[in-house]
Amino acid sequence: MRLFHSPTSPYVRKVMVLLHETGMLDRVALIAATGTPVDPGSMPLAQNPLGKIPALERDDGPALYDSRVICRYLDAQAGNRMYPPAPRLWDTLTLEATGDGITDAAILMVYESRVRPEEKRFDPWVEGQWAKIDRALDALESRWISHLNGAADIGHVSIGCALGYLDFRHAGRDWRAGRPDLAAWEAGFAARLSMQATLPPA
Repeated sequence: MRLFHSPTSPYVRKVMVLLHETGMLDRVALIAATGTPVDPGSMPLAQNPLGKIPALERDDGPALYDSRVICRYLDAQAGNRMYPPAPRLWDTLTLEATGDGITDAAILMVYESRVRPEEKRFDPWVEGQWAKIDRALDALESRWISHLNGAADIGHVSIGCALGYLDFRHAGRDWRAGRPDLAAWEAGFAARLSMQATLPPA
């Protein structure tokens, strides 16, 4: 299999963490890809018409794209280790969606400053994206710590990668302020070998 990859993408990181956690890393070749919504660059357009990474090229079917699809597929190949059975599954999938939603908003904030011309930037829109992140972080602190303190699953991976991306691109926002339990959880999860092996370049 071939994974279209950038070490700075939090969605690629999510897939890479899962590969480490499931022992599947040696089954996937990494293919470098970069681009933006206004310049697809070397994005795998033939594999993913949406022009996004990650995209996973398989030997036995069309390419898969979207980190949630790819992670579910790879975990099935590994024997279903990161998606627990119901009823815990529904909490796991909700946490995965929460982590991905935080990442979505954080990336849109980056695009606003890096891709949009300065005269067309709209600060209230940027703050609206951060408000989504802020609410999600508060929900993690108040509602989801007991799940996060349980056995690692794809929800943990998604949240861990999202929080790592906030540190990588939005460190000045100080997401840890007022969230001691979430900050403590993240410190422990970030120390896992899979997370250390997939840190974005400084």
